[in-house]
Amino acid sequence: MRRLSVTVDPELIEEAMSVGGAKTKRDVIETALREFVRNRARAKLRTMAGAGLVTWTEEELARWRESGER
Repeated sequence: MRRLSVTVDPELIEEAMSVGGAKTKRDVIETALREFVRNRARAKLRTMAGAGLVTWTEEELARWRESGER
C-alpha cells in the first residue's frame, strides 16, 4: 500500500460512508476507486459491442464463464 494525502470534501466523504455503509474513510475511498475502475471498464466494453472481436457462440461463452478461466 502507498500512503496518499488528498483534500476531499468532508460532507461528500460522510455521505458516501453513510450511503455505502463504510466504516472508515479508507474503506469508502477504496470502494469508490474500485467502482470507478469497474464502471469505466464496462463502458469501454460497451463501446466494443458488435465490433466482431469475439466470435464465440452463446454456448461457448457460457462454458467459458462457468469454467472460471479469466
